[in-house]
Amino acid sequence: MIRGLKVIVDADLAALYGVPTKALNQAVKRNGARFPHDFMFQLSAAEKTELVTNCDHLAKLKFSSSLPYAFTEHGAIQAANVLASSEAIEMGIHVVRAFVQLRQASALHADLSRRLTELEEKAEGLELAHDTFSRNTGNQLRQLFEAIRVLTIAPDPPKRPIGFVTPQDKKAPKAGRRQTP
Repeated sequence: MIRGLKVIVDADLAALYGVPTKALNQAVKRNGARFPHDFMFQLSAAEKTELVTNCDHLAKLKFSSSLPYAFTEHGAIQAANVLASSEAIEMGIHVVRAFVQLRQASALHADLSRRLTELEEKAEGLELAHDTFSRNTGNQLRQLFEAIRVLTIAPDPPKRPIGFVTPQDKKAPKAGRRQTP
């Protein structure tokens, strides 16, 4: 992102198209009318310094005396048309797809950001009534958890008689009758 636009630097674009950066820039200068300001712009010295600092793979630009160009999505496509090599045309299609995916991702992030803002606003609204709400809810939750604990405790298994048990003892005697030995 440079100047609020999603761009690709001339060195990276030239590498994608399989041409030297110098050849790309020469083709662009020969066809200057095809590259308005919203398609391409030249970086300032401060932007170049920031770019070299943030992007390790562009460290070689640090020692270049010329300022690099930045191409927007449309400028990258136009560069593929100007170069007119089969590799540039093929890569131009991939560049278009990459920019489209970036646009979709930024739209998704914008939607998520909007939803988070809405959630924060709702939370702030609830925070005002939070003190009384939390005391009442805390008591109710404690009662609920206690009731659940009581229900989850397994009942005690029936106790076995102690000592030797005969098969006759297992049958419970009927009320009012005595068993004979």
